[in-house]
Amino acid sequence: MSLNESVQEELEVLEAILMDDITISYDEKNRPEIVKTTIFPSTADEVDKQYVCVTLEVNLPETYPDCEPSVQLKNPRGLDESTINNIQKAIKDKCMEFLGQPVIYELIELIRESLTESNLPTCQCAVCLYGFSEGDIFTKTTCFHYFHSYCLANHLVITKRLFQEEQDKLPAWQKSVKEFQASCPVCRESISCDVEELKSALPPKDLESAQHFQVTSDLKKLQEDMRQLFIYQKNKGGIIDIEAEENKLLLITAGDGDSVEVS
Repeated sequence: MSLNESVQEELEVLEAILMDDITISYDEKNRPEIVKTTIFPSTADEVDKQYVCVTLEVNLPETYPDCEPSVQLKNPRGLDESTINNIQKAIKDKCMEFLGQPVIYELIELIRESLTESNLPTCQCAVCLYGFSEGDIFTKTTCFHYFHSYCLANHLVITKRLFQEEQDKLPAWQKSVKEFQASCPVCRESISCDVEELKSALPPKDLESAQHFQVTSDLKKLQEDMRQLFIYQKNKGGIIDIEAEENKLLLITAGDGDSVEVS
């Protein structure tokens, strides 16, 4: 079997197994060039328990499999840098082990096993900035970002209140006809959440055990210094008072010498 035939057979097997979950790009000579697939942990049929994922992109040189393919991990979700680095090292070792043989299926299985072992977000909650500990109740959005359910509930309650307050300030003709739409705090994609259910979750363990914030004497001194600086800059004209500017009158001089005040 020629090398081209072995590569073609590998790709046909991958398409048969992964079907629509894999894309293969070909160059102008109809040679397979890039293989791309998003990999999730093995959770049987419980898709809602797939908390991490990553996209594998394999660039095939003309002499593949006699040389290593170029491998990239893109769009990791729920994985920190150290986990990604460990997977990349394992990929490098696997490519060397299979030099001269098709390796893409092996890479997919290697990554899937790694994700299954790490199927708990190793990133931080973007709301409280604490990580996820065993026993924490967390939510995965449809855009694969992760938050403690308790933190996400607080964020959505506050953003909805702020939205309503801004709407209440506007005249009727300027108010939005759309109701408040919850969005992901990270990427701003629209999300659908049951806020009442999220509110029933307990606070994350790290947040509960965190040292209570206290205003120290050093912080009080810094606040006073900043207050004095603000007053100084305002007196020098370095800070614009928005409300005062809005109440200023604009003086328009007509061609006949008459002047008209416009607020």
